[in-house]
This record gives sequence, C-alpha cells and structure tokens, in this order.
Amino acid sequence: MALPWLLLLELLLYGSCFICGIITAASVTISQGSFDGKCMLYGSVYLNNTSASSISVQASSSPSLCYFVSAISVCVAVFCFSLSLYWVYIVCFDGEVKREKLWMNVTLVLSGVFLFFLLVTGCILKIGRDRLCDSVLNTLTNIKKCEEAQDKSWSSPISGSQFYSRLHCAEIAVWVNFFFWMIIAGLVLLQRNKGSETQSGGEEPSVTPSETEPLFNRPGRP
Repeated sequence: MALPWLLLLELLLYGSCFICGIITAASVTISQGSFDGKCMLYGSVYLNNTSASSISVQASSSPSLCYFVSAISVCVAVFCFSLSLYWVYIVCFDGEVKREKLWMNVTLVLSGVFLFFLLVTGCILKIGRDRLCDSVLNTLTNIKKCEEAQDKSWSSPISGSQFYSRLHCAEIAVWVNFFFWMIIAGLVLLQRNKGSETQSGGEEPSVTPSETEPLFNRPGRP
C-alpha cells in the first residue's frame, strides 16, 4: 500500500534527522578523542614554549558536557530510525496505513522535547566553540581565523588538526536537525487536523439509522 505523501515526506525527514544526529555525535566524539578525552567546548589553550612552541590545553570542560551533546543526538537518531522501521514494517507486512490521533499527539509532544534539547545542544556547540576560538586567537596572535590553528603544532598526545572543522560540522548538523524537526512537527499537526476534519465531516459511527431519520417521516406507532 502506498504511503500518503505527507507521511512519506515525514519519513524522509526522519531519515535526514537520523543522519544529522549521527554526524553530530560522531564529530563531537572524534573531537573529544583527538584531545585525549578532554571536552574542549568552553575550553582554553596556551602556548607551550617548552615544547617547541606548541599549543597545549590550559582548561577544558567536564567530559559530561560532550557526552550530553552526543547523547541527545544519538537519542534523536535512534528514535528516527525506529520510527522509520516501524512504518516500513506496516507497509510491507500489515498493508494498512492508519495513524491514530493519540499517537500523533505523542509525536507532537516528542517533537517539542527534541526541539528544546536540540536548541540547547546547538547553543552549547555555538558558544562553546566560540569560547575556544577566542582563546586560540588570543594565544596565537599571528593568525586571523580560528581554523588556521588547525595547521599549527599541538602538544602530544593532543591532535588539533581538525578540531574546528569537526565542531563546526557538529554545530551545522544540530541546527539542520532542529530545522527538520520544526517541519516534522508542522506535518504531524497538519495530518492531525486533517484527520479531525475528515472525521467530523462524516457520520457519527455510534448513531443508529433510526436516530438520523426525520422526526415527521417516522411511521406511526400502533
């Protein structure tokens, strides 16, 4: 059975959100690993003159901050993947595509929750990366852009060759994910209202034919 086009568009957005969530989680995790497990969001650096003028970590955030960003992205990705599998199963094995109003309300609530946490995650990545870049630019006065520090020498075991690119990629993926979830919430709300209008336009299933007959056309009682 073919899916309604609104639901099909919603499933495509779920797939896109799944990819964005994986990109964010992977980028943050790899970035944390390249800094020897340190979370560099809101972190600071200094120039280590004793090690061939290489860049070293002066302060870092709690690792739980990066874990929080990754966990939110993974939760969103898992939900999108599970929901996509559910609808694929319904189409392939059940054949009857029917969305109940209750589950659409649940999806709307979850959309609001995901939008809130994605907004928080995006702000963490944006402000945290800017704080780190401010420290880098104040430390290395011979560069004008934060990404130029990726080509500089970093103290072992730290590898800052792609630190800016990874955090920037994670931030973009979060904001794209946030935008897609806004569209998903709108599509679910549209389908919910459309279903309500269709149901209200039809006859009440609980009303018997005798109740719908005109009052004056009923046959006389003996």
